[in-house]
Amino acid sequence: MKELTRITTDPQVMGGKPCIRGLRVTVGTVVGLVAAGHSKEDILKLYPYLEEPDIAEALSYAAWRAEEIEVPLTRA
Repeated sequence: MKELTRITTDPQVMGGKPCIRGLRVTVGTVVGLVAAGHSKEDILKLYPYLEEPDIAEALSYAAWRAEEIEVPLTRA
């Protein structure tokens, strides 16, 4: 996974959910809009402060998280 420079998390912003560049737009919002059939152009009109690379990185982040496996830690 390449380094993500546009996805941020901050407990003070949207409850710590992954957001785009510290803005109050979550990765989930962007992915949801794409899943609902909105084009990149539609999303950029709805959120004019976003940039096209923001959408691409949100999708990359979501794909990475979908493949991630969580393993419970056990004490030795």
